[in-house]
Amino acid sequence: MTIKVGDKLPAGTLSEFIEVEGNGCSVGPNTFKVADLVKGKKVVIFGLPGAFTPTCSAKHVPSYVASYDKLKAKSVAEIICLSVNDPFVMGAWARDQKTGDKVRMMGDGSADFTKALGLEVDLTDKGMGIRSQRFSMLVDDGVVRVLNIEAPGKYEVSDADTMVKQIG
Repeated sequence: MTIKVGDKLPAGTLSEFIEVEGNGCSVGPNTFKVADLVKGKKVVIFGLPGAFTPTCSAKHVPSYVASYDKLKAKSVAEIICLSVNDPFVMGAWARDQKTGDKVRMMGDGSADFTKALGLEVDLTDKGMGIRSQRFSMLVDDGVVRVLNIEAPGKYEVSDADTMVKQIG
């Protein structure tokens, strides 16, 4: 079943490659409980099919990096990019995209959390296996308040400008 507005996020973990030791995190891959990432704050999570893929790299991630200040002005505490990739790939992609401290690039290597959201897509015929659908959501203290799910192959409603307009 696909998650919907009003639902609480399912339990899960995501991995992030940390470049600089601090805040209780060591250099390298670190695992975070989704519940801890969203507890008591507004978080934008956007998901996409894969790191270093054309639309994801040229449009989706850059839209959120560019809209960081607009989202912060609407009380968004964090922006998380979710992809079914390992934390090493996500860390390299973060460096490539120059996300800095604006967008947390988090991997769901086995697609467990993506499947729990009901947002997986089978791209085996394209040689990519199980991936995430392209989506964006605003989560407030663990509850989905805004949800935009793209039609297959589309990039029309999950961009940062749309999210900025939707946040009250």
